[in-house]
Amino acid sequence: MKMLGIDPGTGIVGFGVIETDRRKHKMLDAGVIRTPAHQADELRLHTIYTSLQEIIQEHNPDVMVVERLFFARNVTTAMSVSQARGVILLAATEKGIPIAEYTPLQIKQALTGYGRAEKQQIQEMVKVLLGLQQIPKPDDCADALAAALTHATAPLL
Repeated sequence: MKMLGIDPGTGIVGFGVIETDRRKHKMLDAGVIRTPAHQADELRLHTIYTSLQEIIQEHNPDVMVVERLFFARNVTTAMSVSQARGVILLAATEKGIPIAEYTPLQIKQALTGYGRAEKQQIQEMVKVLLGLQQIPKPDDCADALAAALTHATAPLL
């Protein structure tokens, strides 16, 4: 089964594609989609959408796993990231790809057994579970892979 993990953002969207049989996991691709900071929102969203369409076309994932967001402080950031999530979910839905969502707490719990794990612990587990020589960079990429691995190790797919 192929899973496309997504760490949503406006400036940087992390993505990671894994193949799994639920026991063994292999990274097929990972990276980030970057948008210019001073570009109009609609152009940034278009870049995210078209880039994600290309990733979906290339890898044909069976499921898209998206990190669920929650914000308590910055409403402006929450709104722009929510818009990015919207085009991310649209790209998957248009292709008929099922979507799974996990909160950061659920991802930490699934990968380390502790919901308050530090980012470094999560990154190290991504490296170990995928049999990589080093932690994927940047962090957004590792976070996307962590989301995919959470779904890959979930009791019910």
